[in-house]
Amino acid sequence: MVRYQSRRPDDGELRRRLNDLALRFPRYGYRQLGDRLRRQGTRHNWKKIYRVYCEEELQVRRRKKKRARGGPRRPLATPSTINDRWSMDFVSDYLQDGRRFRTLNLLDDFSSESAGIEVGISIPGERVARFLDMVALERGYPNSIVVDNGPEFTSRALDQWAYKHGVELHFIEPGKPNQNAFIESFNSRFRDECLNEHWFVSLADAEEKIEAWRIDYNENRGRKVAGWKTPAEVAAAAVSSELQSPPAPSVPTTAIMTTAEESTNRTLTVD
Repeated sequence: MVRYQSRRPDDGELRRRLNDLALRFPRYGYRQLGDRLRRQGTRHNWKKIYRVYCEEELQVRRRKKKRARGGPRRPLATPSTINDRWSMDFVSDYLQDGRRFRTLNLLDDFSSESAGIEVGISIPGERVARFLDMVALERGYPNSIVVDNGPEFTSRALDQWAYKHGVELHFIEPGKPNQNAFIESFNSRFRDECLNEHWFVSLADAEEKIEAWRIDYNENRGRKVAGWKTPAEVAAAAVSSELQSPPAPSVPTTAIMTTAEESTNRTLTVD
């Protein structure tokens, strides 16, 4: 019997060099690797390089870009009362043993009162929703929350939580943290006055010191823009004014009644 016998030369050296280059440059495609071979003095046909490249399974895995959750992109209105609008953001720091931990800072934009700070090694979207429920047990739910486009805030868990409680999530434009200026200003004070001033031995130690700073910030730290009132005093004054304000006058409604006799006495003239 007559069979075809391949006369293709051995590709062992090309395979070895391609694997070495792919290990050194893992994000290079076959053309970039082929160009590297050419610069090293090795000449091969592009089709041959591509064939060996595919046989060795050196294809670059394309990284899928995560899309930010679609949301309204409109200017923020000034909050008018307590729980009208909250804002939240993440801040990170390190423990004594080098482990990184995160804090989720929650702020009431009207009074600049720190509604809560969640501390943890990992704070996914489910934990964010539980934290907001815990804060809402004492303060009630807000009308809206301003957040950035982080994965925790664009998660399905937080989206379902917002839909369940009728809270609007306002996403700032990517790369524009100034649109979330309230929480960014708070974060700078939090880092300067708390994180940079303490040495956290453990996660429990960090929770204790951060909570003590939060209470002191709300109750004892006056703000110049508020006439040197503390955030707690601003919140208390807002609640007191709402309780003392008279209820809105009801609009009188007048019903026009027509008796059966009047309706029958009416005449309709048709020309």
